[in-house]
Amino acid sequence: MTATAPRPFGRTLCAMITPFTAAGALDPDAARAHAARLVAEGCDGIVLSGTTGESPTTTDAEKSALLRAVRAEVGDGVPLLSGVGGPDTAATLRLARQAEDAGADGLLVVSPYYSRPPQAAVEAYFLRVAESTGLPLMVYDIPGRTGVRIEPATLLRLAEHPRVVAVKDCSYDLLGATKVLARTSLAYYSGCEELNLPLYAVGGAGYVSTVANVAPRQVRAPLDAFDAGLTDEAARLNGLTARLVELMMASGLPGTVTAKALLDAGPVREPLQPAGREAADGLRKAYEELLAA
Repeated sequence: MTATAPRPFGRTLCAMITPFTAAGALDPDAARAHAARLVAEGCDGIVLSGTTGESPTTTDAEKSALLRAVRAEVGDGVPLLSGVGGPDTAATLRLARQAEDAGADGLLVVSPYYSRPPQAAVEAYFLRVAESTGLPLMVYDIPGRTGVRIEPATLLRLAEHPRVVAVKDCSYDLLGATKVLARTSLAYYSGCEELNLPLYAVGGAGYVSTVANVAPRQVRAPLDAFDAGLTDEAARLNGLTARLVELMMASGLPGTVTAKALLDAGPVREPLQPAGREAADGLRKAYEELLAA
């Protein structure tokens, strides 16, 4: 049952954007204000320096400063994870230790991308990260970006390590996730908003959501209804979010771009480009319709 699913980092997590000033510098004050709003509006935890947080174009020093600023704002009661994964194991280990020093509660670790390593190498990579700090890991399976799956058989083996505790799942493989859920205690967090409710219904822990940057209460509502036993209402509420989810996550623009088009959070960093006027207007219309629903 979902009620007994492990939730090492809470249930409703936001993959937070990284605010920048108009000149493109890290804006710690805006980050603190945004994090405070997310928590006030129903986010149990926050993931920093993930894809939505523009981790490929922020420096190591900026990642640490962001984490420290948000920690100072939300205190110790809100789980904070820091994205540390990448194509270079040595750099990933360095970022993992830096995140631990800066006060992270856990690490979001994407599979190594571009080089497309075989599964034995993927497994070795995650085990190296797990051994590098005392922090728990959420392994991030997003083959559409990395070019490599974390196969269910690999997850079964990784689950034997005491610090590999969770998965952020963007594999679009509900059967594979169900098989791993049945055989391990890994906490499965949906990383694709359209699968938040389906994955939760088969035993998932919750979600890590980009859309929660702009509509945290609305993204959370279907899970609240499901927990209350109101499955029809959960489905209805889930349907209300569909148009905004589609425009933010499946329109051809990265979620970082669409989230920042709806927030006063500064520019995106190149090579990303801001949303055009037509896309921004469409996003604003869908957002306002969701808030009014």
